[in-house]
Amino acid sequence: MTGRAGVPVALTVAGSDPSGGAGVQADLKTFSALGVYGTAVLTALTAQNTRGVTGVHPVPAAFVGEQVATLLADVTVHATKTGMLGTADVVREVAAVLADRVAGPVVCDPVMVATSGDRLVDDDAIAAVRSELLPVVELVTPNVPEAAALLGVPAATTVDELPAQAEALLELGPGAVLLKGGHLGGAESVDVLATADGVVVTRRPRVDTTATHGTGCTLSSAIAALTARGVGGPGRWEPVVEQARDYLHRALQAGESLGIGSGHGPVHHFAGVWPA
Repeated sequence: MTGRAGVPVALTVAGSDPSGGAGVQADLKTFSALGVYGTAVLTALTAQNTRGVTGVHPVPAAFVGEQVATLLADVTVHATKTGMLGTADVVREVAAVLADRVAGPVVCDPVMVATSGDRLVDDDAIAAVRSELLPVVELVTPNVPEAAALLGVPAATTVDELPAQAEALLELGPGAVLLKGGHLGGAESVDVLATADGVVVTRRPRVDTTATHGTGCTLSSAIAALTARGVGGPGRWEPVVEQARDYLHRALQAGESLGIGSGHGPVHHFAGVWPA
């Protein structure tokens, strides 16, 4: 890699969302809102809107690898976020590149189920994430159904089940686990952060909104952006996660003001940045 001293750079390796609320589009918006230069590698095209996903068209694995290799040969990347990788071949290709640690710390959002409930990957891809990608990432951020898929167990139905599942995910090899409990409902949104130092359970009031499209993409890309900026420091995920959750909370609160779509609209990535 070559490069000049400049702004922090983050990379997203993920699928595209034509509606702009999730995927690479959400990641790039989040990077920009948090003061980080965004780069992107596309893994899949999707046909989707705020009501759901109607189709997925994967990018060939070799070309995904070529995109990453060409970018990293020229641009210094300080942190990477992976999103929907789509197929087992793409997962393996990306994991092999990231194992070289040339793209900074890696935050893995194991996108398997959309907010709408649509499943986005097959069993082979889930197995590849479990066995090949998780061991080379610094943080993985599954929601409740994604955690269950990775562990091969029923989805948690209560908050009390989350710590044990987070610790079980940690045993699969990532440096840390942020298990998001938003799917469980209730007045509070509960997340569980598991690291080698133990488990931290955090609770926040749930934002009452229909603008929830892209919440997982936005949170993981916010964590990557803050990591690229050096927030927290190596292995110190709690301050990074809390700042990222602050950002997402603001984006959720302002999402409905955008008036985008007729289903689950996007969060407002530029809340507090755009004029009110």
